[in-house]
Amino acid sequence: MNQGNRPKQPSLSQLRAFAAVAEQLHFRDAAAAIGMSQPALSGAVSALEEALGVQLIERTTRKVLLSPAGERLAVRARAVLEAVGELMEEAEAVRAPFTGVLRLGVIPTVAPYLLPTVLRLVHDRYPDLDLQVHEEQTSSLLEGLAAGRLDLLLLAVPLGMPGVTELPLFEEDFVLVMERSHWLGGRADIPREALRELPLLLLDEGHCLRDQALDICREAGRTEGAPVTTTAAGLSTLVQLVAGGLGVTLLPRTAVTVETARNEALTTGYFADPAPARRVALGIRTGAARHEEFEEFAGALRGAMAKLPVRVATAGRT
Repeated sequence: MNQGNRPKQPSLSQLRAFAAVAEQLHFRDAAAAIGMSQPALSGAVSALEEALGVQLIERTTRKVLLSPAGERLAVRARAVLEAVGELMEEAEAVRAPFTGVLRLGVIPTVAPYLLPTVLRLVHDRYPDLDLQVHEEQTSSLLEGLAAGRLDLLLLAVPLGMPGVTELPLFEEDFVLVMERSHWLGGRADIPREALRELPLLLLDEGHCLRDQALDICREAGRTEGAPVTTTAAGLSTLVQLVAGGLGVTLLPRTAVTVETARNEALTTGYFADPAPARRVALGIRTGAARHEEFEEFAGALRGAMAKLPVRVATAGRT
C-alpha cells in the first residue's frame, strides 16, 4: 500500500476522548472526567471521526447523541482502552519482581511436606505474589514448563532435561519405614544391603520416588527377582499398607513425621552413612525472563528450610 493512501490510525488520546463523551453524553462533563480542556476534547473526537471516516457524534444545541456507528464503536473503544490498561499493569508487574502470578508445579512426594514452608515464605516475604500451585507428576510438570503453562517447578533432581535449569535447594536422606515389631526398627546403622531381600512396597509407575527407590535397591545389590509390590498411588496409602504388615517402604526424611506420627504400629530405621538420599531443586526454563527473580526465591527458600531435617544446598551447586 502506498504510504500516502494508508488510512490514519486513531490515537489513544482520541479513543479516550470519544469513550468519555460516549459515557457522559456531554462535552464539558467528559472533558472534566479525563482532565482535558473542552476544545481539546472536541478536537480529538473530530480527529477520530476523520481517521475512521464515520460520524460518531450527533451534535445538537441541547445535547450530545451517539450515531448508530458511534454506539457500535464506543464498545470497541472501551475494549481497546481496557486492554491497554491491562498491558500497562502487566508491564508494571514485570518491572516489579515478586508481583503478579507465579504458577508453581510440585510433585506429589514433595507437596504435602514442603508447601507449608513455601506458602509461609510467600505470605510473609512476597505478599504481592499471586502463587498458584499445581500438583502433578514429574513428566506432566516438565511438559507444562516447556509449554509455558507453569513458571517454576519444585521437584526431585537431576532431571537431565535440555532447556531446564536446576536451582538446588536441599538433599534429604531416605528412611526405612516398617512395622514396630520389625527387626530393623529403631536402628541407625542399617546397611543398604538389607534392601536386597526385604518385601518392598513402592509407589505406582510414573512417580519419580519409585524410580529413585529402585535405583537405591539396585545399588544395594537387589536382584530383579526380589519382590516389589506396587499398590499405592500416594505415600499415605503406602504407609498404611506397611502398618498392615504387607512390607516395608522408603520415605524421604521430610515426609516421615507427617506420614508415621498418626500410626503407633509403625517404626523407622536409618541407614548407615552414606545414607541413600534424594536432591530437591527448583526447575526453570533456561533463559527465563524471571531468572534473577527465581534465583532470589530459591535463596530465600533455602533459608526458610534451615529448620527442616535436610542438608540445605549451596547456591549454584547440586
